[in-house]
Amino acid sequence: MIEEFPVAGPYALTEGPDGALWFTLVHLNAVGRMSADGAVSCHPVGRGPTVITNGPDGALWCTEYQNDRIARITTEGEVTGFEVPAGSGPFGIATGPDGALWFTLTAAGLIGRLTTDGEISTFDAPGAFPSAITAGPDNAMWFTLNGSNAIGRITMGGATGAHTLPTEAAAPVGLTAGPDGALWFVEIGAGQIGRITVEGVITEHPLPDRAARPHAITTGPDGALWFTEWAGNRVGRITVDGQITAHDLPTAGSEPHGICVYGGAVWVALENGSLARVTE
Repeated sequence: MIEEFPVAGPYALTEGPDGALWFTLVHLNAVGRMSADGAVSCHPVGRGPTVITNGPDGALWCTEYQNDRIARITTEGEVTGFEVPAGSGPFGIATGPDGALWFTLTAAGLIGRLTTDGEISTFDAPGAFPSAITAGPDNAMWFTLNGSNAIGRITMGGATGAHTLPTEAAAPVGLTAGPDGALWFVEIGAGQIGRITVEGVITEHPLPDRAARPHAITTGPDGALWFTEWAGNRVGRITVDGQITAHDLPTAGSEPHGICVYGGAVWVALENGSLARVTE
């Protein structure tokens, strides 16, 4: 079953440290909050808020893609920001095992690290257009290299490496740590779901609809991986042994982007103007 809750242009979302659902509103230049009772509030940030994540300090952190800034939002809605190089296009962001925020600078081909007191350092990515980033099970950060058809890895000391995907022009975007000790990702260009072990062994699973353009992926509450199909107007599910099913979204042209688990259910940001809750 899928329920929709109207909000203005959500892009990415996460469960906050206060038990609420937090999300970026890319067209409003704001971050939204939905409480457990469904009440919604909005907090203005800079231009182009994209990915949002829980920080190690009890606050939310998000990238401002068009504003070249990383924003910090307290659960009370107080916003501060940290500038990154002009034109660098911050996109993915996640908390690392070292207690810092790690992020991608897509246009500059860099991986950034930001401490909670505002110290920023950058590292050359081992490929083009680094996009999503997440902490792996090996005390390193993993990220997609959308422009180089590869999955990258960076240690806490800044050493990088990359694994080229078997399928050409797969253009990986979303990435998450799976329940099986591997990293799972989506190939928006190839219509596939990928899996990579920390040793670099890659498996690819073609979707029934190769034109679905999968965008984001997360580990669900059921031990499977859930992902958005941007062009297919669906939410997909893949088990760790590769069994794929999908749920059609009730509204045509929903533009599903971000996905997360909140309140024991899978939630999806539909850029056409709502949040969706998916339950079996």
